[in-house]
Amino acid sequence: MTNEVWAVRYGTRVTTRTEAYLNWHVYGEPDESFRMDYFFWIVRGGGRTTVVDCGFDPEVGRRRGREMLVDPVDALSALGIDAATVDRLVVSHAHYDHIGNLDRFPAAEIVVTARELAFWAGPHAGRVQFAHSTEAGEIAALARAHDEGRVTTFTGYCELGDGFALVEVGGHTPGQLIARVAVAGGEVVLAADALHFYDELTRDRPFFVVADLEAMYAGFDTLREITDRPGRVLVAGHDADVGRRFPGRAQGTGIDDLVIRLEVEGHRT
Repeated sequence: MTNEVWAVRYGTRVTTRTEAYLNWHVYGEPDESFRMDYFFWIVRGGGRTTVVDCGFDPEVGRRRGREMLVDPVDALSALGIDAATVDRLVVSHAHYDHIGNLDRFPAAEIVVTARELAFWAGPHAGRVQFAHSTEAGEIAALARAHDEGRVTTFTGYCELGDGFALVEVGGHTPGQLIARVAVAGGEVVLAADALHFYDELTRDRPFFVVADLEAMYAGFDTLREITDRPGRVLVAGHDADVGRRFPGRAQGTGIDDLVIRLEVEGHRT
């Protein structure tokens, strides 16, 4: 079974190396500005559409100084997907730019790691080094969905069927996950925030938001191992280079330039 996988670039900002990388000063290199993009992902296969993460809330994005290119729910509508009827939403982790529109998916089963769900309901979630990347109301929305019986959790590995699997890696957050999706000619690996930028992997440089540094490095190793084979392509979670590496775009949506087809054929390194 193969699938179609799409990345939707819904937001962007300009940041710096010092701001984005953990202890940038230890590398002895000058600082510089660069673009950081924001994505969510869509997996279609086996007669089902799954949304992976749901972006930041428009007002929260403005408050945090992020530029919204398209409201994630409007983007889905342009692609013929009604957020209100989506029946499965995978949450890679619970930061504001990944669960900001959770309450706009009222019918969705939400799939997340058990560790992620438990951590954000636990005693340390409110500490500033964790909480600065979250919104209290959005964490509460996830808890409400759990109380409603709409949250499915797993530990380690979860096979969703039709060549679509989730792998827990941790690191960036306690229960960060990645997705592996079979497509024509191979496999697309959605790293989400286990890998914000490609040079985190190629130069072994962690992102500045980290719950467990050892697990983050181990996650890099996992991504290397998975993708170090022909026909497996890696999609970083916030890298502006995603659009260059995957040149395919949607057609006739009105937001074609923001909707990136993730496929093996035509992929550029």
